[in-house]
Amino acid sequence: MLRAPALHARVQTWGKRLLVGLGVALPVALIFGRTLPRSLSALLSFVVYSWMGIAALLASALLLSEPMRAAVHALSKFSARPLDEARRMFLSRTIAGSAGMITFGLAGSGAAEALGEVAVRKVPVALRRLPKEMSAFRIVQLTDVHIGPMIGRAWLAEIVGRVNALDPHVVVITGDLVDGSVEALREHVAPLGDLRAKYGVYFVTGNHEYYSGVGPWMEELARIGVRVLHNERVTIGEGAASFDLAGVDDWTGGSYAKGHGPDLAKALAGRDPSRELVLLAHQPRQIFEAAAAGVGLQISGHTHGGQIFPATMLVRLQQPFVAGLDKLGDTQIYVSRGTGYWGPPMRVGAPAEITLLELSSAAAG
Repeated sequence: MLRAPALHARVQTWGKRLLVGLGVALPVALIFGRTLPRSLSALLSFVVYSWMGIAALLASALLLSEPMRAAVHALSKFSARPLDEARRMFLSRTIAGSAGMITFGLAGSGAAEALGEVAVRKVPVALRRLPKEMSAFRIVQLTDVHIGPMIGRAWLAEIVGRVNALDPHVVVITGDLVDGSVEALREHVAPLGDLRAKYGVYFVTGNHEYYSGVGPWMEELARIGVRVLHNERVTIGEGAASFDLAGVDDWTGGSYAKGHGPDLAKALAGRDPSRELVLLAHQPRQIFEAAAAGVGLQISGHTHGGQIFPATMLVRLQQPFVAGLDKLGDTQIYVSRGTGYWGPPMRVGAPAEITLLELSSAAAG
């Protein structure tokens, strides 16, 4: 972007300084951002994380240009008329200019997507053991909200109002709710106390809760009326018209806190296997154990749907499912693209969502 197009020496010098400065600012923001006043932390986070997103998009655009550059180089090498310096310069400037325009176009549209209104995504799910009386049961899922320097109380209050308008039977929050301590974010998470659902609001930990102080956050969520399922199971419904809802800790929880980590056997101990079972698990890779245990539906997040394409392809190296409704054997899984965002305030090819899962009885069909 700077040297190959042979830009003016002063432009190259200041461009390199800017790139180095932004590169250094990123780890500084990660390490010290939480110690700054919120207004300064928000500004610093917005600048450096925006650069993170732009750099990722720019690197992808430049990588895609390399085959063309290599092909031109090969043709020139074996041609009777090799490219002269002027033509090579023109090619380099064309590639740099095109990569820049594509990058900033995608970054702009991605920022508009991330900072705009979050869409409600309706997903019908038929479950074979769900009682017929519970057809049209509504579960609203929030996940990967990432309340922190850039996402706060006003935004969350608007999300809560929209969730309540859906008149859910149950609200589930499948991890990565916060990026910061209870002391720093208590007032920003407080709107969750206004969530209304007939059978309650439930939460399971994500990996970011363990970076933010999992114990105090579990206590704070309980205080505002959100039930934390710490390798536990509850009954949803009444009498025969009911199903089991279980929740397990994040896949990595045992590495950060004693007594944590997913323990599905504990959550399901003593369960009647003829009843329908819905599992909350932050990471999709819990699906293999869930399928072996007879879970009917696993609800997950964590992936952000890749958040910025082509990161989707990298996520697939770690997780078996990235976004949407899928199936492993007799177990279905829904993976949300997330309600907020982490890092770059942009989403490219992976829109945020408030998920409305509309359950029906497969037997009723």
